[in-house]
Amino acid sequence: MLKVESFSFNPFQENSYVIHDGERAILIDPGCCNTAEERELDDWLSVNNLTPERLILTHAHIDHVLGCAWAHDRFGLLPELHMADLQLLRNAPRQGQLYGVPCPPSPDPARFIEEGDRIRLGSDDLRVLFVPGHSPGHVALHAEAERFVIAGDALFQGSIGRTDLPGGDYDTLIRSIKEQLLVLDDDVVVHSGHGPDTTIGRERRMNPFLR
Repeated sequence: MLKVESFSFNPFQENSYVIHDGERAILIDPGCCNTAEERELDDWLSVNNLTPERLILTHAHIDHVLGCAWAHDRFGLLPELHMADLQLLRNAPRQGQLYGVPCPPSPDPARFIEEGDRIRLGSDDLRVLFVPGHSPGHVALHAEAERFVIAGDALFQGSIGRTDLPGGDYDTLIRSIKEQLLVLDDDVVVHSGHGPDTTIGRERRMNPFLR
């Protein structure tokens, strides 16, 4: 059974995730940006006797990739993301300069992921959903058996991802959310890239952007 552990990192208060089954783990959107945050994540993994096997990015904006270089140095991990976000990943150090947040260059991807892929973790898996709009290659990760979705910056409690960043498009994002996320069952828990968890049902009923 897959479990979710979240960490709030960096000046953007980005949610980084470890998905694990008690023996194996996947690191998602590592946003740790300094020694203290790296140690927090590393210590939790050590205490739980977990070593992440893969590094998955929902998208490649700076706040979600600040820890990619560290994850490579510490665990030998290479990021996996949708091809449409590769340029964002490569531009992250420059974006960091604009925000005054140092961002070490990420290693090149191990592979590209796309709609319908299954990311295996032991006997379980996460299904890749293509949800562009916040970024060109944004994906979500749906754990069908455990009834949760890692939504990145596509969908938040009472809000949606911003679309004024490079590659963003409002109409595309709304369509992605309605066609890929709101079709999930009401009780599916949404783990977002910022802020608290929510559910698909709550956002279908109450999110002002989706009425």
